[in-house]
Amino acid sequence: MKSDVRVVPLERIAAPFLAIALGTSNTTNGKVPSSLLGLESHLQGALGRVLDSGDFKGERDETAVVYPAKGPKRVMLVGLGKGEEFTRGALRRAASIAARKAVAAGAESMAFFVPPEGRGGITPTAIGQVALEGAGQGAWQFKELKAPDEKRVKLRSFELIASREDRADMERGRKIGAAIAVGQRLARNLQALPGNVCTPTYLTTIARQLGQAYGFRVTAIGRQQLEKAGMGGILAVAQGSAEDPQLISLEYHGTKKSAPICLVGKGVTFDSGGISIKPAQNMEDMKYDMSGAAAVLGTFEMLGQLKPEVNVVGLIPATENLPSGTAIKPGDVIKSHFGKTIEIVNTDAEGRLILADALSHARRFKPACVIDAATLTGAITVALGSQAIGLMGNDEQLISEIRKAGESAGERCWPLPLWDEFRELNKSDVADVKNSGGRGAGSISAGWFLREFVDGFPWAHLDIAGTAYTDRDTAPMAKGPTGIGVRLFSEFILTRAGG
Repeated sequence: MKSDVRVVPLERIAAPFLAIALGTSNTTNGKVPSSLLGLESHLQGALGRVLDSGDFKGERDETAVVYPAKGPKRVMLVGLGKGEEFTRGALRRAASIAARKAVAAGAESMAFFVPPEGRGGITPTAIGQVALEGAGQGAWQFKELKAPDEKRVKLRSFELIASREDRADMERGRKIGAAIAVGQRLARNLQALPGNVCTPTYLTTIARQLGQAYGFRVTAIGRQQLEKAGMGGILAVAQGSAEDPQLISLEYHGTKKSAPICLVGKGVTFDSGGISIKPAQNMEDMKYDMSGAAAVLGTFEMLGQLKPEVNVVGLIPATENLPSGTAIKPGDVIKSHFGKTIEIVNTDAEGRLILADALSHARRFKPACVIDAATLTGAITVALGSQAIGLMGNDEQLISEIRKAGESAGERCWPLPLWDEFRELNKSDVADVKNSGGRGAGSISAGWFLREFVDGFPWAHLDIAGTAYTDRDTAPMAKGPTGIGVRLFSEFILTRAGG
């Protein structure tokens, strides 16, 4: 989707679809905001009639459409909510809804305008960024595995309308938002692919393509090299599958001044549960168990486009988890890359095994901090539903930074404690640690398991199991993968880079 920022009277916009974001503060008196008076004259008072009718009040997710005789075929008002709700998230959501409506209406191009009245503290730069993030989210479709359809409509062009005074700042934000949107699209496309397409080898191919496109250093080691490296966790999960496991690393060097931020993404490309097999119902959704890996790859797409002055390493342990005659069994004991032994009490607690090796491997990069993202536990969905990411870690400052980045990104995080008492849940009678602490405090015991393999760096864990995909359509989001993590990682990295 191409995008740009234009200074043009609304009534002269050539795009067939114009969306205007209005909050309740813009509609309470029934008067058209002064920035829309030129368009209102062109529409012969149609906007005023809509506001007077009460059919559109500016509430969140509310829309109303006017059909002009000339100019854009459709002018749509989209609600931002009440004044106190007018946040970056509200504007991102409105842009997403507008883009979804444009695609549904068959428009290949659209324009988007946020009147200066009632913007609150949202800066033009922020408007440019979140409008593009929202448009990319709303315009996303996954039809690649369906038969070709000549009638399929893609949103190919998005114009953000600005005043002359705001144009430069909005353009700055647009570039950031467009890069993040492309990264999120990559992540969602990878998540949507079935397990027979998106294999560990396929993820390696995508990483190498990113490396070729942007100059990243990319390495990947398979089964034999993993054995030499002592990656017992990854190998244990992979031993039931014919697919070759991979430990993928990507290195972005944007400066010589600082230690790298390390992002770790769980890459289980299909999770049957292994010998501790999952129920058949909805097992097809276990293709999403590589959502952490998708977030890392999507973030590297953003890095390649924006080239911030920061160093970033991405680590993706990738494998399938399948039952077979060679699969790990409950009761088996394995040795991790860190050197600790692990008793396997549940083969469906596999993500933490591959992350343990990746977190141990991260030490070689001497990172400034490490953040892992993983669809790790069903328990996090019980605790937080689909509204927040579970956040744990060993460094309060890092946790605070991530929470702030999540608020800006619209990917909220909620901290859970890693008190020493919870460590007892993972004690084993026969090994250094066991891989499941049971149902109670399931997300926390999983977090504590990961902490056992963290040494020498600030670390945070994001449990995205409740937020990685949605099983229903919502106003701003199509059913399926969400690309969670790309915006959060991007905000965190760009803040640390100072831009």
